[in-house]
Amino acid sequence: MNRRELLASTAMAGLLGVSGCQTLTAENQNVSPPKKRRGNPIAVSTYSFWRFMPEHKLSIEQCIQQAGEIGFDGVDILQMQMEKDSNDYVQSLKRLAFINGLALCNLSTHQGFVSPDAARRQKNIDHTIYCIELAYKLGIPCLRINTGQWGTTGDFDTLMANRGIEPPLPGYSDEDAFPWVIESVEKCLPAAEKCGVMLGLENHWGLGRTPEGVLRIVKAVNSPWLKVLLDTGNFLEDPYDKLEMLAAETVLMQAKTYYGGGIWYTLDLDYPRIAQIMNKHQFRGFISLEFEGKEDWKTAIPKSLDVLRNAFSG
Repeated sequence: MNRRELLASTAMAGLLGVSGCQTLTAENQNVSPPKKRRGNPIAVSTYSFWRFMPEHKLSIEQCIQQAGEIGFDGVDILQMQMEKDSNDYVQSLKRLAFINGLALCNLSTHQGFVSPDAARRQKNIDHTIYCIELAYKLGIPCLRINTGQWGTTGDFDTLMANRGIEPPLPGYSDEDAFPWVIESVEKCLPAAEKCGVMLGLENHWGLGRTPEGVLRIVKAVNSPWLKVLLDTGNFLEDPYDKLEMLAAETVLMQAKTYYGGGIWYTLDLDYPRIAQIMNKHQFRGFISLEFEGKEDWKTAIPKSLDVLRNAFSG
């Protein structure tokens, strides 16, 4: 074989090799392994350590330290549990969370816009804006808000005994209250947008007792800064279809567990089923544990974390 024949033969072999590789690559592209989505990050609410039981109230600092030791990814702060709001205190909480490898993912607050009294609604609007700005200082991207309730049942224990149902004030109806809530939330939106803090409307009694009520408000406001904060424990009957109604609008989920029996009621929630519902609607956000049982949190909270990790592992 002379030099010219050798070069031609080598070039032809190279072309055949390249062609073979291209065919193999194309075939491999059709047999790529299925992608596994990442699991949801799991946080814990500081409420889980307290549950409004005076003898169990931990400081926010203690809750953050415990969350880090137990193995959570984040902390959901109950604003009512904060001892002060001075800047040095707020910044110390951010520092402590960072040192413990935790995200401060949500600030849960309370307000009530269900009132015919415009001055009372404005007071709650002002409180919500204050909490938006507090969340901003804490580096928290989400604020849990409520519609509020009529307040005709007197106290929360009575409201729970009535399964969250209460009559309106005399002379009024829920139809009167929806515009009050919608207008009040709209007045909070400029602060939310300026601070970069999402408002998560929870299915939390009042006008938020049903998925239809929550969606009516969210759709009427029609803002990217107002979505749903979904609580798994606040639909007391037939929860799964109701949870799915809100899944597509959800930005954060609070997940209830009831070890030792619930303080007000107990639900037997199927978290693998709930995880399937949320995955179907592409929910990738935080799951925040709200332990609401009578068992010691030292055993109940780690067990709850295992349940949520297994269900939402991806």
